[in-house]
Amino acid sequence: MTGLILRGSKNIFFVQSGAENRVFECRIKGKILKGVETYYNPLAPGDRVVFEPDGAGGGRITALVPRRAVFTRGNQKELGRARSAASQIIAANVDQAVCVTSPASPPFRPRFIDRVLVQAESAAIPAVIVCNKADLPFDEEAEDRLADFARIGYEVLRVSARSGAGMDALKRLLYGKLSLLAGQSGVGKSSLINRLSPDLAVRTGAINEKYDRGVHTTTMSSLLEIPIEADGDVSAPLKTFIIDTPGVRRFAPDGVSVRELALYMREFAPFAGSCAFGASCSHTGEKGCAIIEAVESGRIHVDRYESYLRMRAEMPAR
Repeated sequence: MTGLILRGSKNIFFVQSGAENRVFECRIKGKILKGVETYYNPLAPGDRVVFEPDGAGGGRITALVPRRAVFTRGNQKELGRARSAASQIIAANVDQAVCVTSPASPPFRPRFIDRVLVQAESAAIPAVIVCNKADLPFDEEAEDRLADFARIGYEVLRVSARSGAGMDALKRLLYGKLSLLAGQSGVGKSSLINRLSPDLAVRTGAINEKYDRGVHTTTMSSLLEIPIEADGDVSAPLKTFIIDTPGVRRFAPDGVSVRELALYMREFAPFAGSCAFGASCSHTGEKGCAIIEAVESGRIHVDRYESYLRMRAEMPAR
């Protein structure tokens, strides 16, 4: 039988299969599942697998169906000890990455967004920015950076899980797709899901007032079906899925080297091959660097360039 991974950790995975969407509690058959040796975790929500039911509600996973569009990040637990740590798969077979942020409570974090966008670009996954809590005031930095994200071609939605503002646009964005929701703790990913589908009753948490940041409530990534109706009369309505992920305070792009980074920042890429030193230019201070010239002329936002420098300092030199 084949099935869809909903969630799981270590060697226990919940697999949905069949016309009745039955869920099986499965384990991997043998010690290693072919095709996942380079990853910290063998499977992730969105994966499709082959499994053998055991007749008692469980089963053994025997094979992984080839993936498309894998969204990963650097494994934070291992990065402190080794730069060559295995990648951590966040979601598989996704149609789009939705980076959720907020203008305040917790504060707007554009550098986190920059990192998620780089990861999505490197995996060829379309990315969208959803700014929740749009009922709160936006300061000058948030307005400026959101405008720049739109300028360079990213769709930016302003929504409010509390008031419902912008939710119709969000439904249209999500309809018929498998979307990954990524964001820092406290930005309201779970609140958005509850607004979209109250029956799911996803647990939410309050903001830590002392540090003005979110408290973890989602403990593992989970694939959820969201009942969104199509606009107009559709003979064969599509299903909509979301992969809800635990909030993280820091996101490390995975599988991107210093030589590749500029290519995955979409407004940098057109200038990357025009530097006086060509492909060997680090874009950190060389004379005749086309990217630095673009920053000085305003074609690249100075804060995006600062994000580039910070990410570059953390990446392998290969």
